[in-house]
Amino acid sequence: MSIDLKRDYDTLSRFNVLKDYRSSIPDYIINNLNPAFELREYQKEAIARFMHYMEAYDNRRRPTHLLFNMATGSGKTLLMAANILYLYTKGYRNFLFFVNSTNIIEKTKDNFLNPLSSKYLFNENIVIDGKRVRIHKVTNFQDASPTDINIVFTTIQGLHTSLNNPRENAVTIEDFTNDPLVIISDEAHHINAWTKARLGKTEALAKKTWEYTVNNILNIRDENIMLEYTATVDLTNEMIRKKYSDKLIYAYSLKEFRQDGYSKDVKVLVSDMDLSNRMLQAIILSQYRRKVAEMHKIHLKPVILFKSKKIQESKENAELFHRIVSNLTANDIRRIRDGSNGNVLQKAFEFFERQGITLDNLAIELREEFSEEKCMLLDSKNIDDEKQLLLNDLESSNNQIRAIFAVNMLNEGWDVLNLYDIVRLYDKRDGKWKGARYIPGPTTISEVQLIGRGARYYPFKLVHDHDRFKRKFDEDPDNELKILEELYYHSAYTPRYIVELKSALKESGLLARAEPRVIHLRVKESFKKTEFWKDGLVFINECVASNEAGGPSVTIDQSITYGPVTLKSGMTQELSIFATESQSQDKRVTRRIELDSFADSILWKAISRLEFYRFNRIKNYFPEFRSMTDLIAILKKLSVEVIGEKRHLEQMTPDDKLEVCMVVLKQLESQIKENYSEFKGTKTFVPHKIKDVVVDKILHINVDNESDQEFGVSMRESHHPNLRLDLSTRDWYVYDENYGTSEEKHFIRFMESIM
Repeated sequence: MSIDLKRDYDTLSRFNVLKDYRSSIPDYIINNLNPAFELREYQKEAIARFMHYMEAYDNRRRPTHLLFNMATGSGKTLLMAANILYLYTKGYRNFLFFVNSTNIIEKTKDNFLNPLSSKYLFNENIVIDGKRVRIHKVTNFQDASPTDINIVFTTIQGLHTSLNNPRENAVTIEDFTNDPLVIISDEAHHINAWTKARLGKTEALAKKTWEYTVNNILNIRDENIMLEYTATVDLTNEMIRKKYSDKLIYAYSLKEFRQDGYSKDVKVLVSDMDLSNRMLQAIILSQYRRKVAEMHKIHLKPVILFKSKKIQESKENAELFHRIVSNLTANDIRRIRDGSNGNVLQKAFEFFERQGITLDNLAIELREEFSEEKCMLLDSKNIDDEKQLLLNDLESSNNQIRAIFAVNMLNEGWDVLNLYDIVRLYDKRDGKWKGARYIPGPTTISEVQLIGRGARYYPFKLVHDHDRFKRKFDEDPDNELKILEELYYHSAYTPRYIVELKSALKESGLLARAEPRVIHLRVKESFKKTEFWKDGLVFINECVASNEAGGPSVTIDQSITYGPVTLKSGMTQELSIFATESQSQDKRVTRRIELDSFADSILWKAISRLEFYRFNRIKNYFPEFRSMTDLIAILKKLSVEVIGEKRHLEQMTPDDKLEVCMVVLKQLESQIKENYSEFKGTKTFVPHKIKDVVVDKILHINVDNESDQEFGVSMRESHHPNLRLDLSTRDWYVYDENYGTSEEKHFIRFMESIM
């Protein structure tokens, strides 16, 4: 039977079969991931599909082989970490992790092993079922820990070589025979060499491919699992499509990633200036961005990538850049300012002027900020572990790198959030016409992949309702903070190339297929003539940090009963199939127990076992607490429902009481997180005139004409006939039109029915 796994799961998701999995991601996953990283909805969807496949999917294949096809920058490595934690609870201890290139192996190890790294994937302490779990980097599984997570990090090539040319301490085929194994493949599209040309391959030739080696390992045991993660899978290739029809469990495209607001906006800045001036434009724009961030108390050190075609050219371009910067004067900057009419650089210079930053001061800043020691030359002849770690930590406040000169080494496996400018230092293009259609060449395609890496959003928020990881100013493009949501690709003015690049960016999903739409939203003149408009008031309160609002941030409900907790009696009971109901009756009873009846030492021991209950973290939720004794005092007021044999409940051991406390604390943790709000509304409401609040607006909205999105489309032109409405004739609606989402339009339709 042919299975289309993705279609099956799209259907299950659409009919809410996965709802419970999605809304109840286990605590051992949530609590053991780095708290700086918050699982997004699409990542929860991917985890839910994986858990359902492992636990409930009728057609699960064994050995299990799955593919997650997710956009560059969408957090595939965090998903890997979540899946590792899940599989640990299913008994898996050995993980074989491989990538395509040695250039990114150190970065990968850093993400999985180094708690000091800003991109470390796990919590400082991993605790599962009350026990500490460690992550070990091992060279083989012969001495693997039976209680910890053991990972072999390698490359596809290195793995293939080790298995076909065994050597001491390297991975051998015997490593995979004793225990179940999880194989994790990052940038997995590289292992499909055999599949792509399989029809013309003999078995002898197939055995020489990496793909054959990996499949051989997978099939050693039925319990083995292989999880592939890639942003690139060529499903137009018939052999690839057939291979993954029963393996592709989730796809999240770059287009969806952008539309959901998780990427920067991509802008192409073209200039007919020479190379030196294009470099200068980029550093001025970068410094403008840094100054805007500083003014709003956002830590941001923007990075520029200068991309060359060849290694020698990159070296020469770096030397030219250092000469430009070291000799930079106000006159050089003035030349750029005078040619910046109407583009983003004009905004930059207007900002500098408002802030009192003279061109002389700007020249001094740029000479310091882009000095040679704050630049990196990177290629196959200039790469080491130290540079790899610096590249992996560009967002850190201790990392001073502002500019990178590279050729192709960063097209894959580079995770960077503060890359804001990519400067193309060559003019070559290699696209060609195919009939009436222009096909972008390999050079442009690789550039689009690189832009995709730089398009990851740099997280920040200014008010409580901002999502740190999403764009905030799509509807307010004139906001000066919009520059923090834009990646600029700098290119020489070559019209054919620009057409080719934009075409490829739209095809990839990085650019919307429609240009931004400017919408004028006007208050009806009839409404402006009313007394309500002239004299009416609206009362508005302020949103402030919880601490400023006064009182504790979270209130613990002491009236509820926690649990239930079922105590394990250790009893073995023999029952007769033909026993009467009274003979086989369960002898357990239920009791409500106050935690005040437990010794304080039991409560302290339970608290010490859970990472959440560290005082520095609890203080965030309860700013009035002076010590953990305040928490103990609250815990002693709580009660819990306990189920067990009567005699057992009357003679609970310290371990029984500890188990009860652990359940209460875990439930309390969920309650605290659910009820916590970082911000609160003040109780003072200040009057504002209606006419100062309800005003004419200009909206700038990207509308994809190829989709059925409602946002940005008027109600008169709604894609859905049941939502169409001419609001210009409805006196009860203040504005002349509505361009909101489908939910907002449904609400207006509801109001229309009442009116």
